[in-house]
Amino acid sequence: MYQIIQYIKFLFKATNQHGVHSPFVYNFVTKCLYDKRRYEAYSNLKNYRNILKTSKIELEITDLGEGSKVLDSEKRKVRDMVKTSSSSMKEAKLLYRIAQYFKLNTALELGTSLGMGTYAFALANPNSKIITIEGCKNTSNFTESNFIENVSFIRGDFASVIPTLRENSFDCIYFDGHHNKEATIQYFEALLPKAHNDSVFIFDDIYWSKEMTKAWDYIKSRNAVTVTVDCFHLGFVFFRKEQAKEHFKIRL
Repeated sequence: MYQIIQYIKFLFKATNQHGVHSPFVYNFVTKCLYDKRRYEAYSNLKNYRNILKTSKIELEITDLGEGSKVLDSEKRKVRDMVKTSSSSMKEAKLLYRIAQYFKLNTALELGTSLGMGTYAFALANPNSKIITIEGCKNTSNFTESNFIENVSFIRGDFASVIPTLRENSFDCIYFDGHHNKEATIQYFEALLPKAHNDSVFIFDDIYWSKEMTKAWDYIKSRNAVTVTVDCFHLGFVFFRKEQAKEHFKIRL
């Protein structure tokens, strides 16, 4: 019910490109978010999702985050997980466009799951370096067995793994796991030093719960954050020092 109410409020406040006066955000909306071109990579993403949807494999899940709102069993079939715990095709296509639009060379993903988002990033630039962290060993092993070379898989809880990362910065960090306020803020603060002027942080399910929305409000308030774009299911955070601080709500 919370998400439904918040979505109705979002629709009343959200706009499209015509309500955007920042050239940077206007280009992001029109050339990336609203890009209607049919990329060849979309077929690869669809084929991979179809493989997952027809999989008969069952995984024993160790859930370190808030878990699924639909699946509560410790043993879950991959074909069920892809419907509830994985990026949708629409979201995967969007992540691909983002990776291509910003020409991401380095990306960090918190929450591999079945790898739809990971695959989207990887397809956009075969020469990029992508690190993805997953708390469930069995899920990570399954996903890695389907994957390509430019992705590094790390197993473990985010709080333990993040301090061990040797990279000084990332072009993109995708927060897609452990959906609660305290954890989201903790990971954001821990990874904030790895943001550079042109980095983008992406937060999934910012209206998952009241607590997640509070985490999103906290992130927006940080001095280092100059621009945010709220698309309801995803929130985008930018650190461009040349930008005036401004927050946008954009309908997709």
